[in-house]
Amino acid sequence: MPPSYAGRATLGAMATELERIAATRRAYTELAPRVMAGEPWPLAEDYGTGPEAAWGPREVLAHVQEMLPFWLGEMERVVDGDGSEAIAFGRIADDALRLGIIDRDRSLPLRVLFARIDAGLRDWSERLATLTPSERDRVGVHPRLGEMPAAAILERFVLGHAEDHAAQLTDILGDRTA
Repeated sequence: MPPSYAGRATLGAMATELERIAATRRAYTELAPRVMAGEPWPLAEDYGTGPEAAWGPREVLAHVQEMLPFWLGEMERVVDGDGSEAIAFGRIADDALRLGIIDRDRSLPLRVLFARIDAGLRDWSERLATLTPSERDRVGVHPRLGEMPAAAILERFVLGHAEDHAAQLTDILGDRTA
């Protein structure tokens, strides 16, 4: 297991993670009226993973609302393993289903996307509060990153990722008002 993931199963770490989820929920709640006031947001012509891809608010929100339940399910897959072997989990950025969901959902009303993000972060918060140290330490194998404990899924694919996308939305809004 990579050393950066060692020692994450402490009560202090869990409290910090819960605080980060709460802060991230607040960030999206505060961004919602600003993003909605910026309508109409055009749909990006290229929302893939290549160098020419350019995501606007709709693609960012569609991605965040789909990734939160996806990664919760992937963590549950790892947690439910019996511990005798690492469980395969995850996907890579160019996953066709991931991109298809972003394409489908980016045209949903913004209020729906924000509500789904809030529900996804709430679900993570509720699950994290019940996650045992033993469950946090269960190991899965990601197709690109290799072995990771369940707790690392939260950090790498949820907390840091959702925080980064909130910052991305803030940057987009700043660009629009400039």
